[in-house]
Amino acid sequence: MSFTSGGLAMRELQQKIIKELRVKPEIDPQQEIRRSVEFLKNYLQKHSFLRSLILGISGGQDSTLAGKLCEKAVEELRQETGKQDYEFIAVRLPYGNQADEQDAMDAIAFMQADKTVRVNIKPATDATVASIEENGVLVSDFNKGNIKARQRMIAQYGVAAASHGAVVGTDHAAEAVTGFYTKYGDGGADVTPLWRLDKRQGRKMLELLDAPKHLYEKEPTADLEDGRPALPDEVALGVTYADIDNYLEGRPVPEDAAKKIETWYFKTQHKRHLPITVYDEFWK
Repeated sequence: MSFTSGGLAMRELQQKIIKELRVKPEIDPQQEIRRSVEFLKNYLQKHSFLRSLILGISGGQDSTLAGKLCEKAVEELRQETGKQDYEFIAVRLPYGNQADEQDAMDAIAFMQADKTVRVNIKPATDATVASIEENGVLVSDFNKGNIKARQRMIAQYGVAAASHGAVVGTDHAAEAVTGFYTKYGDGGADVTPLWRLDKRQGRKMLELLDAPKHLYEKEPTADLEDGRPALPDEVALGVTYADIDNYLEGRPVPEDAAKKIETWYFKTQHKRHLPITVYDEFWK
């Protein structure tokens, strides 16, 4: 197990990771909802040129929760300030036709987005891949999946620039510890209101918000690869979210799961750091 035989002491690395990602062993869902909403409101008010929050919607747990928090934030700002131009813009970013389209529409209906924008990333993605391969460079299916994620980031920032907006990310602790996101893709955002929470904690918040169950009970998938559509996150990672959440909450987990999580943590450390300079200790 990750704990000692006495069950009292966590391994040192586990303690370090929990401290770094600020994960609590237990949360008050209502308190964390309020904390995230106030965070988003304060960010918009501090940057007076901002009027909108922009979020890509997949129809999964993370974007559903982040979207609902965004809508609550702008609703409260409109009421508190009297400024009606605050808005939440939900962005659908399909690669052609996607199997989760209905889930995404259900999520947008639940969060009651002020506006929905749809950007089909397929033409831009395919053109990028074709342009690269014209140079004799083979773009693998996995590589193309990351290009899709980065095209989605480009589209969201395009919408944000035209709407005086900030791009909202869905990164949370269970994703951060494994680096399970695309660098400068879905990892690119201005604000991350779910940071500090693990997967089950986000689910508790959605339950309290009375979200449709099928949106947070569905099997998580990044759905980036053409050859392996809807590949479950847990298959790609080789470890379950239950074990990841238990690890982050300081609970016992099987030794092989702990080692897998820690391997991902070290392998993806560069994703949790700004571009490296000669003054950083990171590379040593």
